[in-house]
Amino acid sequence: MTASEDSPAGTIRAVDVIRKKRDGHELSRVEIDFLVRGYTLGEIPDYQVSAWLMAAFLQGLSREETTNLTDAMLHSGEILDLSEFSAAKIDKHSTGGVGDKTSLILAPLAAAGGLVVPMISGRGLGHTGGTLDKLEAIPGFNANLSTAGLKEILHTCGCAMIGQTAEIAPADRLLYSLRDVTGTVESPSLICASIMSKKLAEGIDGLVLDVKAGSGAFMKTDDDAALLAELLVETGCRMGKKTIALITDMDQPLGMRVGNAAEVDEALAVLRGGGPEDLRELCSELAAWMFHLGGRATTIEEGKNLADRLIRSGQPFEKFREMVALQGGDTDAIDNPALLPRAAHALDVKSPRSGYVGAIQCDTVGTACMLLGGGREKKEDSIDSAAEIVLHKKSGDRVSAGESLCTLMYNSQARAAHAKLMIEQSYRIVDSPPPSRKLVRRVISAVQAG
Repeated sequence: MTASEDSPAGTIRAVDVIRKKRDGHELSRVEIDFLVRGYTLGEIPDYQVSAWLMAAFLQGLSREETTNLTDAMLHSGEILDLSEFSAAKIDKHSTGGVGDKTSLILAPLAAAGGLVVPMISGRGLGHTGGTLDKLEAIPGFNANLSTAGLKEILHTCGCAMIGQTAEIAPADRLLYSLRDVTGTVESPSLICASIMSKKLAEGIDGLVLDVKAGSGAFMKTDDDAALLAELLVETGCRMGKKTIALITDMDQPLGMRVGNAAEVDEALAVLRGGGPEDLRELCSELAAWMFHLGGRATTIEEGKNLADRLIRSGQPFEKFREMVALQGGDTDAIDNPALLPRAAHALDVKSPRSGYVGAIQCDTVGTACMLLGGGREKKEDSIDSAAEIVLHKKSGDRVSAGESLCTLMYNSQARAAHAKLMIEQSYRIVDSPPPSRKLVRRVISAVQAG
């Protein structure tokens, strides 16, 4: 018997759910709940869920199925109750890129503006960096807090940045590890359910999504990024949360430094009122939307002005310092970033000719940093927090023959030559300046996603 919406859960069989999706039919909430619950409890084996994931990947999931999958994964574990906080609970999530350290800036900035930010973050894998890996470049920083510990820090300073606990969306951890080895990671609906199940478990009122598009992103084209953004926004709104998505440029690294300790240093520079222009601009935009969703600004322009005033006041820097102290980190490294891990060796990558930087293959830069020790090829790999790539030239910049495009910083020389070759191949030098690029390409609201 083929499972149907009216079938009681006890009569549903996993093989029937697999066949139904394989043949392109829409699954009911009951069927999706059955599959997620059964897999989380160990009642449905990996091989059957693998088959379902591939069917879902090839046939796609409807908007209704995506929402139901998100809800089932969300309710597979604990949902934080933050009702004791009177201020709006607002978070931000990025779909991942190279040099993206905005979370380190936005959490304390939003908290300084009166919001509560319960940020549950992840680690990097492959060419993309992870917020937890960056934070753990700060000596002593502890991201493994209980929900009680999280609330305590939120009461004290308004923001906390922790890793996913065992109780938060356990179905997501199981499904993601299976997607990673079955070639089903890139499904927009599966990505949406993974992101939103974790974020909605934070007990937030609203979510700002930074959906990256370009060579350094999982979504390479604007159309693919827009599809994912629409799914994310619609799913959030269907589940009663204020949700907005910005499609932002990831055709080149964000900021001028790529690497864990280096990105902490660059984030601190922004919190002190300096830092690279593109990083400052994106943080101002994202913070404005956080303030808008949280009722602290009636317009985006007002939100930007608030963010700028707060940065000038120094309050976000003090919030970050306070959060680091509460989470066991060494605040001496915050006051003096020279105490953060530093690499022993440096190697310049020089331009082969004069001209302009026409493009940078962004994911290659991320992979080169990973090869230097700054990321993981496998989940069990250790990270060298000191490894980094310092960019001297970005898209549109004039460059002379023999001038340094970037500098590789590393401790292990085993892969330095290979990383240097990758960077050389990632830069395209052209005769004329390329067209300027927009950092924020598009904003997806609930109306557009609906």
